[in-house]
Amino acid sequence: MSEATTAKRPIGQTIKAYVSLTKPRVLELLLVSTVPVMFLAEGGMPNLWLVLATVIGGSMSAGSAASFNMYLDRDMDAQMHRTEKRPLVTGEITPRAALIFSWTLAVASTIWLLATTNWLTATLSVAAIFFYVVIYTMILKRRTEQNIIWGGIAGCFPVVIGWSAVTGDVAWPAIVLFALVFLWTPAHYWPLSMKYRDDYQGADVPMLGVTRNASQVGLQVILYAWATLACSLLLIPVADMGLVYSVSAVVFGGWFVYESHRLYSQAVRGTNPRPMRVFHASITYLTLIFVAVAVDPLLPF
Repeated sequence: MSEATTAKRPIGQTIKAYVSLTKPRVLELLLVSTVPVMFLAEGGMPNLWLVLATVIGGSMSAGSAASFNMYLDRDMDAQMHRTEKRPLVTGEITPRAALIFSWTLAVASTIWLLATTNWLTATLSVAAIFFYVVIYTMILKRRTEQNIIWGGIAGCFPVVIGWSAVTGDVAWPAIVLFALVFLWTPAHYWPLSMKYRDDYQGADVPMLGVTRNASQVGLQVILYAWATLACSLLLIPVADMGLVYSVSAVVFGGWFVYESHRLYSQAVRGTNPRPMRVFHASITYLTLIFVAVAVDPLLPF
């Protein structure tokens, strides 16, 4: 795209392009796992200013990691139908501008969290960026089918960030929820890799949906869904959770497991599997579980 074309672009379109660098949909999911944990850490309603400050800092941090990811993966994104409209591929944003934007968000988020929360929260935020950008994007993503397992750790950090913002430390309930998101991530993402198998294969990215057949992927999704359910139940004794969370963990976890078994059954029978059904179900599951985490401390039972 020429400089003349770039200069004529409306400011609203440019802002929209920069916002898309932060992967807003992923950002929303990360915040879903941050705020409820603050309720649990407080044992009730947390300080609303602290919640807002953590959300702002966490949003900038996650946005920075996503922007770095798009900068590093721009060659891959250009080869995939799913990502061919991203601003670095279309030329709406230059690589240099994206890199400056990424670093600006990273530095701003760290300073903000240091000023409004505490040093541990700011350090965990930096660790999340490092893990997503270096460990996942630069090292694992193009080299191993295990990429999303270990790289997905970056998506677990919002849990401990929310907890540490309230308490200044990291305790066992936060660790259990960290593990829950860790186990949930492969079961959430691998169905997506099934759906976009041709895309990943064409870009030479060894996602599990590329390296294994549908039934093998389905089996792995089942195993991780069951592990997620088991981990969610572990929070009950560890954090002394009440009826709302306990029922939610069983019901919503059972539904998640059911959908994973359904996907596997479709793959084994040779019928057309519907991996996106599991993908969307996993998002709904995580949202509902963390809503229960927030509501449970507010009730006397």
